[in-house]
Amino acid sequence: MTGHRFHHEHAERLLDPKRKEWIDPEKAVSVLSVKPDDTIMDLGAGNGYFTIPLAQATNGNVYAVDVQPEMIELLKQRARQLGMTNIQYQVADVVSTSLPSRSIDKGIMAFVFHEVEQKDAAIDEIRRVMKPDGTFLLIEWEAIESEMGPPLYERIPSDQLLSYMKQKAGHVELVRFHPAVYGLLIRWT
Repeated sequence: MTGHRFHHEHAERLLDPKRKEWIDPEKAVSVLSVKPDDTIMDLGAGNGYFTIPLAQATNGNVYAVDVQPEMIELLKQRARQLGMTNIQYQVADVVSTSLPSRSIDKGIMAFVFHEVEQKDAAIDEIRRVMKPDGTFLLIEWEAIESEMGPPLYERIPSDQLLSYMKQKAGHVELVRFHPAVYGLLIRWT
C-alpha cells in the first residue's frame, strides 16, 4: 500500500526533539559508518533531520533530494544558519534523480518508502547511483500502532520489506532503532 505524502506545512514536526527518542540521526550516521570523505545522499531529505548530521560527519558532498521545493527551501535555511557548505540540493522524485551513476558512497531514505508508488523504480534508482561497495540505509515505520508516524495501514512490516529487499540486493541487515522504527542496511554486491 502506498501512503500519503507528508506535507511541507507540517515540517516542524520533523524536528520535534521527541523524535530523537525514536530515531536519533546520530545513530543512523553511526549505522552507515560514515567516513570523512564519503559522498552521501538523503532521498526524501525533508527539512534535514538526517541531512544536517550526515553533512557534519563528512567533508564530502551530501545530496539532499526531495520532491517538495518547500522542504528543500526549509533545509537550505537551516543549513545557512548552521554555516553548512557541503550540501547540494535537488528537487526530484526518488525514482528519477539527476545524480551521476555510481557516485554515492552512503545513502539514506527515512520514512519515505511507504509513500513511494513505484517501489521497484526507486530501488533501481538507488542501485544506479550507489557505488558498488556503497551502503544504503532504508528506515521505515514498523507495522504497529504508535503515537508517531503514519496510520497503521500505510506502514510496511519489517519482515515484508526485508524479504522484498533480499530479492533486490546482495546483503540486507535488519536494524532496530525503536519498537516502531526499523532500518534495512543494504549493500549491493
